[in-house]
Amino acid sequence: MARTANTKSTPQFAVWRVRAVAYGLLAGFAVLAGRGIYLQVVQHEDLTRRGDARTTRDLVLPAHRGRLLDREGAVLASSVPARGVFAFPDQVEISDAQRAALAKALALKPSDLERKLDSERDLVFLARGVSPEQGQAVAALKIPGVAIQTEYKREYPSQEVVGQVLGITNVDDVGQEGIELAQNEWLSGKPGVRRVTIDRRGGVVEELGSVRAPQQGRDLQLALDSRVQHLAFRELKRGVDAHRAKGGAAVVLDARSGEILALVNYPTAKPGDRAAAATGGLRNRAVADLFEPGSTMKPFTVSTAIETGAVRPDTLIPMQGSTYTLNGATIRDTHAIGSNGVVSLTEIVQKSSNVGTAKIAEKLPNEVMWRHLQRAGFGRAPQTGVPGEAHGRLRAPQSWRPIEKATMSYGYGLSVNLVQLARAYTVFANQGSLVDVTLFKNGGAARQVPVYSPETMRWVLPMLEKATSKEGTAPLSQVPGYRVAGKTGTAKKLAGAIYSEGRYVASFVGLAPVSNPRYVVAVMIDEPAGGIFYGGQVAAPVFSSIMGQTLRLMEVPYDAPLPGVPTAVDTQVAIVREGQP
Repeated sequence: MARTANTKSTPQFAVWRVRAVAYGLLAGFAVLAGRGIYLQVVQHEDLTRRGDARTTRDLVLPAHRGRLLDREGAVLASSVPARGVFAFPDQVEISDAQRAALAKALALKPSDLERKLDSERDLVFLARGVSPEQGQAVAALKIPGVAIQTEYKREYPSQEVVGQVLGITNVDDVGQEGIELAQNEWLSGKPGVRRVTIDRRGGVVEELGSVRAPQQGRDLQLALDSRVQHLAFRELKRGVDAHRAKGGAAVVLDARSGEILALVNYPTAKPGDRAAAATGGLRNRAVADLFEPGSTMKPFTVSTAIETGAVRPDTLIPMQGSTYTLNGATIRDTHAIGSNGVVSLTEIVQKSSNVGTAKIAEKLPNEVMWRHLQRAGFGRAPQTGVPGEAHGRLRAPQSWRPIEKATMSYGYGLSVNLVQLARAYTVFANQGSLVDVTLFKNGGAARQVPVYSPETMRWVLPMLEKATSKEGTAPLSQVPGYRVAGKTGTAKKLAGAIYSEGRYVASFVGLAPVSNPRYVVAVMIDEPAGGIFYGGQVAAPVFSSIMGQTLRLMEVPYDAPLPGVPTAVDTQVAIVREGQP
């Protein structure tokens, strides 16, 4: 009976175990089914997004940056096709030989390449703006996870001739200096985006479409004339090198429209040279650097005195030698001037008399002198459109002491930039009206602000022409075939609170042709060496070269006899003498 009982219990135990296993399997399958339903239904979008993240990439479609053009349409800056080499670090499969070849093709240090490939980012750029030839060399390596895309880099045909005017862009073609910075919004396009599917090697296997199409940038036309820019740069460089100067700048203005035809600096730097930008090599001296203008201020003092009736055009100023003591300070003249103890206004300008100019300034109330200088643009940025413009220094008249007003009358105690000074001289070319200057082509439309009357200018302009004569301080400024008018400037440089001996700024500003003024040219040479430092010796010859070539290039009619070429009057006299009708 016991055996019978045992026989019956064994099958019962086995059935229980089978049922338990079956129920467990059913529960497991239910869990798995539930998990599958959860993943497929509840987390479908999240899982799809994760999967796409591993196989789908958004690649930038670069936009073409607008061109910079000169006034005649010549290209000054353009964006040309280049290559951008990038990698998906987690998908890169590269051998040692490929690694060395890739570094060589991209001109990278092996350590720099290794650092980029070890990045935890999904995508890293290995190089930007490389040449198409470099791109082909990289493509030939067929490295999984390394890809190439077309992008753009900036190209400047004129190189350093326009370097400090145009500026630079960064690797993303965004303006960083100069016009590239000032007009970045206008020039910049908006990049697009394309979505692609990639394989495990990083290769594009499918185009999923364009998420956003690129918008191309707009062209911008400047007032610069490439021909004038090049000749001005060449002549400025010659002047700076000839006198072993620290540097220099020159400006060529259309006296009627206010358009800047040339804006040059030397030394300079190539556009796109980011190393030069970091060290200040792209600083535009013509608008950013301030200097005391020296005797180039004297025509404004004389003009203000005539305009306000403080003196008449025929007024004679008393002189007691070449020195004048005012409030314990001594003012000196460099050139002998005057006879019978008096000097005319013309002689004061022609011979650049500090003493005579100071005595004229004494007749002017502080507020009157300040107001006319301020109207002529001193103490205010010229608003050319170039970044980094300096305002210059023109102190409020309430603080002027008599000696300070005297020194300001001949160009000490105030500061200007070269464009500011060139703009001020447009009053002598436009019958007393100041012209707004611009670096952008304006079609000849420029705002003019009256500063002096045409009557005053009819007296002052001949004085400036006398300054360029053989008896003046700037005979080297003369241009064969043209009448020129202008003024020299020579000023000691400040070193802290005192003026430094042997360190000068030599300048000359003039206009031509006098019979119908078309252009204003300003030249500044910083710290000429070798013992020659006067504006008439250093800056005036550079002015002559730039102005003469500009006038001939623009086919401006002669208004003065050419050496060895008979004038119409000479020809008529010869005909009469020969008895011809």
